Amino acid sequence: MRYIRYAILAAIAVIMITVALANRAPVTLNLMPEGLASLLRYPGAANTLTLPLFVVILFGIVAGVLLGFVWEWLREHKHRAEVSRQKRENVRLAREVAKMKSDPGPGDDVLAMLEDNRAAR
Repeated sequence: MRYIRYAILAAIAVIMITVALANRAPVTLNLMPEGLASLLRYPGAANTLTLPLFVVILFGIVAGVLLGFVWEWLREHKHRAEVSRQKRENVRLAREVAKMKSDPGPGDDVLAMLEDNRAAR
């Protein structure tokens, strides 16, 4: 399995390098729409950013993956909370069972009465 994982990672690396080499041309990204930028323009504010296209593509992929991870983590919160609650309940019940096994306590009155009835017959 380790070799298969390495082969898949190597294939992904080759694909990413190929995409990066094919998309080296610089592109200009506008950080705000032009109308909004003209309203909010103040000295020293850069409204555009020039980057190679592959950086923009890779940033989009990374942002999407991170957004997906966060979304799933938030969506699965109820499942994690339920598991945590069940673990606490299991620990409490295990302690209670251990306490009952170690301390026999007084005998059960109902069982004693039943045994007395059987002995009397």
